[in-house]
Amino acid sequence: MFSNIFYGKNYYGDFGESGATDTDQAGKENKPGNDWPLWEVFIRSKQGLDHKHAGSLHAADAQMAIENARDVYTRRNEGISIWVVESRHIHASNPDEAGSLFDPANDKVYRHPTFYDLPDAVKHM
Repeated sequence: MFSNIFYGKNYYGDFGESGATDTDQAGKENKPGNDWPLWEVFIRSKQGLDHKHAGSLHAADAQMAIENARDVYTRRNEGISIWVVESRHIHASNPDEAGSLFDPANDKVYRHPTFYDLPDAVKHM
């Protein structure tokens, strides 16, 4: 009567490399690819000039991601601007190759701000 019903609980990151799936009560597979995409959320605070990473969330599209980010990450009116980026569009450098990636900047010491005197009137520099 109750055969072939599997109940399971997955946590963030439980799918691993194998792409393991879970099965719901109706017997349909819940594959990670069938879920809403993951979005990275960046919030600009009232005191800051830059957007800072606030967290991640799942949403069907960009508009839904912005609305969900507003509800989740700015409940206390902390922010004045929200950016959302679908996680699959973010590419990062390899930390193991940081030396060869950033070494060319060390040859251009004139770019370091130690050579310039800024007046006190200049803010946010």
